[in-house]
Amino acid sequence: MVTFLGWVKGTPRKSTSSSFAALRMVSRICAGEWVGEKTVIVVAMASIMACLKAARLNNPMKILLLCWRDTTHPQGGGSERYLERVGEFLADQGHEVVFRTAGHTDAPRRSFRDGVRYSRSGGKFSVYPKAWVAMMLGRVGIGTFSKVDVVVDTQNGIPFFGKFFSGKPTVLLTHHCHKEQWPVVGRVLAKVGWLIESQIAPRAYKTAPYVTVSEPSAEELIALGVDPQRIHIVRNGVDPVPLHTPKLDRDGQHAVTLSRLVPHKQIEHAMDVVAALDGVVLDVVGSGWWQEELVDYARTLGVSDRVVFHGQVAEDHKHALLERATIHLMPSRKEGWGLAVTEAAQHGVPTIGYRSSGGLRDSVVDGETGMLVDSKAELISATKTLLIDASLRSKLGASAKQRAENYKWDTAGAQFEELLLGLASKK
Repeated sequence: MVTFLGWVKGTPRKSTSSSFAALRMVSRICAGEWVGEKTVIVVAMASIMACLKAARLNNPMKILLLCWRDTTHPQGGGSERYLERVGEFLADQGHEVVFRTAGHTDAPRRSFRDGVRYSRSGGKFSVYPKAWVAMMLGRVGIGTFSKVDVVVDTQNGIPFFGKFFSGKPTVLLTHHCHKEQWPVVGRVLAKVGWLIESQIAPRAYKTAPYVTVSEPSAEELIALGVDPQRIHIVRNGVDPVPLHTPKLDRDGQHAVTLSRLVPHKQIEHAMDVVAALDGVVLDVVGSGWWQEELVDYARTLGVSDRVVFHGQVAEDHKHALLERATIHLMPSRKEGWGLAVTEAAQHGVPTIGYRSSGGLRDSVVDGETGMLVDSKAELISATKTLLIDASLRSKLGASAKQRAENYKWDTAGAQFEELLLGLASKK
C-alpha cells in the first residue's frame, strides 16, 4: 500500500492524465491527508481499482450505439439488453459511449445510466431520419455525436446506415434476419423492408464487419451474400440471478414464457399446449401490443383460468417465476439467440422450442439442455413428456444450468471492444 501511494504521489504532473490525477487524490484520502485516519479503506480501494482500469487504457474511443429502442421502451427486449450490456462494459473500460434510440413517454430526452449516455428522439419510424440529422451535425462538430470514433449500427429489420451519415468506421449488428416478421407491417411495407434488409443493406455494408449472436444467424447473413470472413459471432451473456429472489408457492406444474407479446413470438402455441394438457398453468411474462389478442385466444380455448398474464415484472419477481417453472416454452417463429433460454437455464429449467426459429439451434442443445421440435403437435408431445418424466427433466435442467454459466456479458463486451479498437485504428 505504501509503495503504491508513493508511486502515485511521485508521478510527474506533466505526464499524468486525468486518471492519474484521480489516483493521486485517492492516495491522499487513503493517507488521511484530507478526511482523517478513519477513512473507509474499502471504498478508497474500490476507487483506486476503477482509476487503474482507466489509467491503463491507452486509446479510449467515443462510441456511438444506434438502436431503435432501449430497455426502458415498452417494446424493449433481449436485443436491446444485449446492446446496453455491451455499452456498459465499454464504458467501464474507459470509453465514452452514446446510445441513440427512439423517445417514448416514460423516458427523458437525455439520461445517463451505468456509464452510458442515452440520447432519445423520434418514434417508430422517425427515429431514423432524426438520427441521420444528428450524425450529420456531429460530422461538423455540433451536438452529442461530434468527435465519434466508431459506430455500432443495429439492424432491427433495417439499419440506420450510420456508416454513411456519420462518416465513421461502422459495425453492423444484427441478431437475425426478419423475413418471417415483415408481413406484420402490411404487404407494401413488408416488401420494402425486406428489400432493404436483404439486398440494399448487404451492398451498402459490403466492406463493413458484421456482428451477430449465433451460428444460424450467421448462416442467414451468408445466404444474403455477406462475406463469412466479415461475420463475428458474439453470443449473449446473461445477468446474474438477483441475490434476494422471493419464493413462490409450488402449486402444481407451471410452464412459463418470457417474451414480448407480439405475433411472431407465437404465444398462442404455448396456450394450445395448456389446452391439451390438464392441470398445467402457463405464466406469461412480458407485455406488448398483441396482449389483448392473446387474452381473447385464451378465452376462446377455455383456458383463461390457467393462463396468467403477469405483464412487465421486476427482475426478482421474473426470476421467482422462472425458478418455480417446470418447463420454459419458447414457441417463437424467429430468434437470434433467445436470451430467455439462458435465463430459465440459470434455474435448471429446460426449454422446449422450434428448431425452425434459428437461434434456438445454438442456445438449446437438443436432447441435452432442452428439446427442439418441428411442429405444434410435437411441442405438445415434448411438453407432456417432460412433465411426466421428472428424471429426464432434471437431467436436461442440470445440463442447461451448467451451460448457462459459460455466458458472461464481460466476454461479449471484450469481444466487441477488440473489434472496435481494431476498426478505429484503421480509420
